[in-house]
Amino acid sequence: MPAAPDYPSAPDLVAPKRALLSVSDKTGLVEAAKTLHEAGVELVSTGGTKAAIAAAGIPVKDVSDLTGFPEMMDGRVKTLHPVVHGGLLGVRDAADHAKAMADHGIGGIDILYVNLYPFEATVAKGGSYAECVENIDIGGPAMIRSAAKNHGYVAVCTDPADLAEVLEALKAGGTTLALRQTLAARAYARTAAYDAAISAWFAQALGQDFPARKSIAGELRQTMRYGENPHQKAALYTFPNPRPGVATATQLQGKELSYNNINDTDAAFELIAEFDPAQGPAVAIIKHANPCGVAVGATQREAYERALACDPTSAFGGIVAVNSRLTREAAEVVIAPEADEDAVAVFAAKKNLRLLVTGGLPDALSTGDTFKSVAGGFLVQSRDDARIKASDLKIVTKRQPTQEEVRDMLFAFTVGKHVKSNAIVYARAGQTLGVGAGQMNRKDSARIAALRAADFGLDLKGCACASEAFFPFADGLIQAAEAGATAIIQPGGSMRDAEVIEAADKLGLAMAFTGVRVFRH
Repeated sequence: MPAAPDYPSAPDLVAPKRALLSVSDKTGLVEAAKTLHEAGVELVSTGGTKAAIAAAGIPVKDVSDLTGFPEMMDGRVKTLHPVVHGGLLGVRDAADHAKAMADHGIGGIDILYVNLYPFEATVAKGGSYAECVENIDIGGPAMIRSAAKNHGYVAVCTDPADLAEVLEALKAGGTTLALRQTLAARAYARTAAYDAAISAWFAQALGQDFPARKSIAGELRQTMRYGENPHQKAALYTFPNPRPGVATATQLQGKELSYNNINDTDAAFELIAEFDPAQGPAVAIIKHANPCGVAVGATQREAYERALACDPTSAFGGIVAVNSRLTREAAEVVIAPEADEDAVAVFAAKKNLRLLVTGGLPDALSTGDTFKSVAGGFLVQSRDDARIKASDLKIVTKRQPTQEEVRDMLFAFTVGKHVKSNAIVYARAGQTLGVGAGQMNRKDSARIAALRAADFGLDLKGCACASEAFFPFADGLIQAAEAGATAIIQPGGSMRDAEVIEAADKLGLAMAFTGVRVFRH
């Protein structure tokens, strides 16, 4: 690496003399160009950006007037030139830089406004491979990085909000070093996110589930007063083209969501997305990322009351999600795909409640990645898109389940997929009756779920019991049978499966293996 040039303390205030503008999104462009011109800033631009400025009667030079080269190769080559990058990178107060600029006719560029080719938008709309590649910007990121590196003298803008701050600063005589530093940090974040989107697209296009390097980029949506605990800091970021959910929801009512609120609401909405609205209303109540109760019903109110009955104590202060348009009769619900006017009106009178609408349900079967941080790195896995159907079940006991038991088993297993492991769910007729979550052994989960049902007067006789992972011993199954379960659903695969099946047969249970484990930690 060459020795760094002498880089004296940057000036606090820079009065810009020249700006280079090259944007794909031309929102507010003409107004900004007019303001810059009126402030005495010379404008240089490219292609369509120049045409838009010139059409408004504002003086603007073409970048080719500086470089002496025309745009070529369908616009792929226009700003990749020493006159452009020298104007951005030149350290104004370094004698050798100043001499090089003078010797080669390089004028300084004090403001750069570039927003990049719409690569992310092209991918989002399902562009072809060739279209996506053509929308990978090369010159834009190169100029942004050059300007950001030389933020001691150059203000770099990558979106209209950045440029608005610069225009406001001009009223006070120029850009401050603090502003230029802030803009530089944003600029590098933007190019990093852009490159992350490109690398993720390439990995997907080439079928690389886990490429050698994986980048994660998000856009700040919300900062919070604190994180999981008061001594922790927290913020919410959104991915490009996110799936519907709490991160994209519009909040219509209530105070700001906390870190734990968002975590629980995400768990609630992902669970409720398992239930097709076309099959009727469903409600899930979540506390500490575990379901207190889940139920379907003829109406939202009925579904809510059935879900609440599973554990009304834990449900206090919890998150409620519905799978369809929120109506007045179930106005305690927090998150929904949409809400009618009566429901919104009810919430308006409940100042401490929050109402979120997402505009749609996430697709429980869609592909994607989930992330979890660990010391020194992060884990990545594909989203759990497993959904078990009746045809997937392998009945391993002598007694065959009834149709009602099959429906109950499938319902319970669907809920169990969203319960922290070790998980046991008792359910009957589209209603959870008891949930045992997060215990160190499965027998305790089965016992706790039964105790909760008893606490709230719910009869487990004839219910289905779901275990999200296999029973390593027969004791958990026996516990479920003693509680009243007559049908068991579990993945199977234990070295003691034969022992567990034998116990089920002795107890007269029907048991189905799914062949799919749905751990959640």
